[in-house]
Amino acid sequence: MELDERKLKILQAIIRTYLDTGEPVGSRTISKYSDLNLSSATIRNEMSDLEEMGYIIQPHTSAGRIPSDKGYRLYVDTMLDAKTSEVENLREELEEKAGKIDDVLKQVAKVLAANTNYATMVSGPRYQTKRVKFIQITTVDEENLLAVIVLDNNVVKNQMIHIEDTIEEEMIVKLNFILNTTLNGLDVLDMNLAVIQKIKEQVGAHTQVIDSVLEVIGKTLVEEDDLEVYTSGATNILKYPELSDKAKAAEIINAFEEKQIVHNWLGLPDKDNKADNETHDIQVYIGNETHMDSMKDCSMVTATYKIQEGVYGKIGIVGPKRMDYDKVVGTLNSLMGQLDDIFKEKK
Repeated sequence: MELDERKLKILQAIIRTYLDTGEPVGSRTISKYSDLNLSSATIRNEMSDLEEMGYIIQPHTSAGRIPSDKGYRLYVDTMLDAKTSEVENLREELEEKAGKIDDVLKQVAKVLAANTNYATMVSGPRYQTKRVKFIQITTVDEENLLAVIVLDNNVVKNQMIHIEDTIEEEMIVKLNFILNTTLNGLDVLDMNLAVIQKIKEQVGAHTQVIDSVLEVIGKTLVEEDDLEVYTSGATNILKYPELSDKAKAAEIINAFEEKQIVHNWLGLPDKDNKADNETHDIQVYIGNETHMDSMKDCSMVTATYKIQEGVYGKIGIVGPKRMDYDKVVGTLNSLMGQLDDIFKEKK
């Protein structure tokens, strides 16, 4: 007997429904809550075939069906293959786009420095949210598992998990299934106690593994993004007498090389209390408003570019307090419109 596309869809519907409810699944439920557009009678016939093939079982007479280990295995292998392919395609797409975007941002820094005669900083894109894309737990040996977590910004986290007792392969399959179906697409910030409790209720005695996976995911909240930063025109600072003092100029120029300074710059508060990662509003910081000692004698004008929803970066122009604000703001406004057009073409 062949497992055709219709049987596979019914099996997937049974497993998804059973995972959500924990109750045996009947044909009427499948016909009501799936998009198969099949009658209950047809679904019953297909379920009988699936049972005969060993993919589902009937725990009690007159009860619905639940997945067998064989059914879980087929479902998870199919799902993981699809997810693996999706992640690989995403990686290739992001790498291709990243190369083009990097070239654009480097050119932006150079053009701004040349046109304004000030120093410029352009951050690479960062992600406003972090969503779980894919989770894979595999057995390394009798005492260790390897958890691989892929986020939607293509960041990959690996974690070795030490276990006291050997976990059967079928349970590993079930853990992968539960984690992926519950967490896939979920923002890391939305992983609340209710979500965690739902997972733990389904894994029984293996909560230690779940705790280890969630710990890795949680760490991504406090880790800084390893951002690329493109700078140009730092030596333009020397053109302005009030900034050309050797020690003062060196301090400003060195700030362009300091990662922490750049992170401080990216985290500057919006002076108008707006979410400036969601708008192009130009922000002007004068002297101590930059909250950076090295920039206390400078002004900084910033703008935010957005590649797509939740993916953004910043552009900053640094010069003396007497900088030509009209020219800088006008140049940035013009540039932001051009970047919008460029990034739309790259989507």
